[in-house]
Amino acid sequence: MIVTIDGPAGSGKSTIAKAVARRLAFSYLDTGALYRAVAVEIMRRHLSPEDVEGLSILFSETAISLVRDGMEQRVKVNGRDVTDELRSEAVSLLASRISAKPEVRAFLLDIQRRRGRSGTLVAEGRDMGTVVFPEAEIKFFLDASAEERARRRYRELRAKGEAVDYDKILKDLIVRDRQDRERVHAPLRAAPDAAVIDTTRLRIDEVIDAILGVIRERLAGGEIRPGPRSPFPA
Repeated sequence: MIVTIDGPAGSGKSTIAKAVARRLAFSYLDTGALYRAVAVEIMRRHLSPEDVEGLSILFSETAISLVRDGMEQRVKVNGRDVTDELRSEAVSLLASRISAKPEVRAFLLDIQRRRGRSGTLVAEGRDMGTVVFPEAEIKFFLDASAEERARRRYRELRAKGEAVDYDKILKDLIVRDRQDRERVHAPLRAAPDAAVIDTTRLRIDEVIDAILGVIRERLAGGEIRPGPRSPFPA
């Protein structure tokens, strides 16, 4: 069974998806980390994201692997662990920018789908339920106000000891939202069959309970069948 969780930056996708995967005993896929890994490599090579030839060479020379570390996902580029480099604002903005490019999406699509063929999975990103896994049994779309999402990002970065400015984070987030929603290829949107949850005023445990409640209802209604490791009875 595949569960997809999509939504804009700061909506709580990563935290929620990890927790749901843990509760379901499913594997976890953070697809945003793949785009950030490409962004890290572009920056390392000092490439312009508009350099089509340079990107083509990068793809031919780059192997991205996802390594499970307990319930965490580590990301390696050509064997080098880049996980701790993925969360900077510069990398996030570049990742949002290149995610609109069809050649980047094509490069990463097979990696994502191979992970989906490996068994039960909770996949989070921007287009999991619309493009990557349109056949997923259960889909969710998390959202929250831009101001709340900026506050979450501000608290996250401050907790890491980074000197950050809330107003700049909010401005950058609005730019990312526009890039994600207006891009031609796979724009950010809820799948028609996704359950939409506004997380602005919800605690993490409330969102997790809401998602597990939907899964439980779908199983009870016979719409889907539980896998062998499901915590819910057949």
